[in-house]
Amino acid sequence: MISVLIADDQEMVRTGFRLILERRPDITVVADVADGVMAVTTARELRPDVCLLDIRMPGLDGLEVTKRLSPISKVVVVTTFDLDEYVHTALQHGASGFLTKDAGPELLVEAVRAAAKGNALISPEVTLRLLEQFSRPDRAAERTRLTAREQDVVREVARGLTNQEIAVELHMSLSTVKTHLTSVTSKLGARNRVEIASWAWRTGLAGS
Repeated sequence: MISVLIADDQEMVRTGFRLILERRPDITVVADVADGVMAVTTARELRPDVCLLDIRMPGLDGLEVTKRLSPISKVVVVTTFDLDEYVHTALQHGASGFLTKDAGPELLVEAVRAAAKGNALISPEVTLRLLEQFSRPDRAAERTRLTAREQDVVREVARGLTNQEIAVELHMSLSTVKTHLTSVTSKLGARNRVEIASWAWRTGLAGS
């Protein structure tokens, strides 16, 4: 069972998120709070698996809360404001996901499950814009850190494919995909799939 804390200053948003998440048999909402200070206090007390945080909250904003809670729980930022500086700061502070509030119920659930598993999920429109900013084809020499097969796997990660989809696409077993990703994560010092994808775009590997 994945335990979730919701922090948003709008009661309707908290209620809506709770209804969406608690319809899933593998997710339970352990608390919902209306400000950043309560988010930190409650999360430290209850230790939820995942915290859903708004950015603009009284007391402490969601970015500061992310920084304080990321060592304790996985954090998914869910906000109306998808400004690039918010995305970058949230990820730098350790967020495992970044969604806009219009992303839809299924994406919200997927983001919670992904975060609980140690993966990351970002709204598709935010991901595309973010990764395009990191595109640096002139740094192609960085690719040599990876084997040819690892580069193949990273390309598919940058396309947004799951491990299972990568296995089918590249005609390899799921365990082999996981082995390659473990190696890639170690070589790049990446914390999650978003950072792997960002590296792929930055070095031009994603577009090759």
